[in-house]
Amino acid sequence: MSFNNSQFKLKEMPPPVSHGYHAVEWNRDPANSSPDDDIITVQREQIGEEEVWFFGIVDDRVGNRVSKHMQSNLFDNKKKLRSRNSKEALRKAHKSSRMGSAASAIVINGKKLVMANMDGYRCLVCRDGKAYQLGTTKTSWLCFNFRCSVSEELEEEVMVGDSRIDSRTEFVILASDGIWEVMKSQEAVNLISHLEDPQEAAECLAKEALKRMSKINISCIVIRFNYHN
Repeated sequence: MSFNNSQFKLKEMPPPVSHGYHAVEWNRDPANSSPDDDIITVQREQIGEEEVWFFGIVDDRVGNRVSKHMQSNLFDNKKKLRSRNSKEALRKAHKSSRMGSAASAIVINGKKLVMANMDGYRCLVCRDGKAYQLGTTKTSWLCFNFRCSVSEELEEEVMVGDSRIDSRTEFVILASDGIWEVMKSQEAVNLISHLEDPQEAAECLAKEALKRMSKINISCIVIRFNYHN
């Protein structure tokens, strides 16, 4: 299992944003046709008053290309956040990964959320107890309060959306296809909605996928927003 935690210090994560992640390490017996490992990335950047978190799950065919692209394109030469270009940067990062699966999210100052996914990996946001996800095909966009755009790049099935974070935004789930092949989006939300600790929530999702006999990559990140006003 590979984790890329560049500039990651859990104790620096300020409220109201918190997160947790979990991935299943498979038996690497050569006689077993076990899946390849995922790469989980959690990165924090503090530029002046701007706080940016990047979360990502990719399979090993993609490697670190998504996170490296974001590092190169989310900030300008003066290390100033290109917040207006965050959605486009995320879309291009996923497009650059080509053959592979990926799910990513950016949180800017705890106020803006940008999500992207491709192939079997998926992002969803829970608002008021309901699951809303970016579609995984050309015709399955399910967006709530998202500003979604459709372009000629849709044939590559890179789905991107952004939204404000407010008191109705409870948490985000990023997960591999090992989660989504055995449970629906609302099932996942219902399973962890009562868990305030995002680390416990991530472990709960992974364990439930194993319990349901998922046989492919099981990795997930849960990002929780604890707004009370």
